[in-house]
Amino acid sequence: MGGTFDPVHFGHLRLAQEAAEILGLERVRWVPAGQPWHRVAPLAPAAHRLEMVRLAIAKNALFELDDAEIRQTAPGYTVETLERLRSEFGPQRSLVLLLGTDAFRNLSSWERWRDLFPLAHVFVAQRPGHSLTPGGMPAALAAEWRKRAGTPDVLRERPGGNVLTYGTTALDISASAIRAHFAQARSPRYLLPSAVLDYIEAHGLYAKESGAP
Repeated sequence: MGGTFDPVHFGHLRLAQEAAEILGLERVRWVPAGQPWHRVAPLAPAAHRLEMVRLAIAKNALFELDDAEIRQTAPGYTVETLERLRSEFGPQRSLVLLLGTDAFRNLSSWERWRDLFPLAHVFVAQRPGHSLTPGGMPAALAAEWRKRAGTPDVLRERPGGNVLTYGTTALDISASAIRAHFAQARSPRYLLPSAVLDYIEAHGLYAKESGAP
């Protein structure tokens, strides 16, 4: 599960937990992006975003942290991360890329996006307010989805190549909304783990948005 996690919040955590249970995953590896190439640079520095994820997942034995994208100096691509994981786990292990609907709809803009499918299955968590229909995505991506649609059973049959969709618990939380709370001098408590909020406040990570010194 990749992302900028700027900051990590309960929506991310719930998606990962439900995906693990629905798919019977052995574990979920969190891969914070260091320098994402396809979006505006994160506000919080990479080292802080890594530490926030570490705090958020610390008490869940299903979750583990991967800092490889944070450590690299060049922009990271998901396909390269999956190639690294495939090399680590071998050709027969089932791997799953966890995405929200908004990320999946934009998948065809990603670097070497068609190469993602031979490397892993794709699990699409249908977020509140983000419908997933073939008409709402590029034709090439819609065609891949129709061709590759599957159920959780495929994880036991093949190591990758299918797209699975599931409606997860409706937690309409976003990192941008949390940052907006700071900008408006409102508390985002209960939208993200207390340990993460305490870390943000201790380090003044979003102080520039709120106008704080």
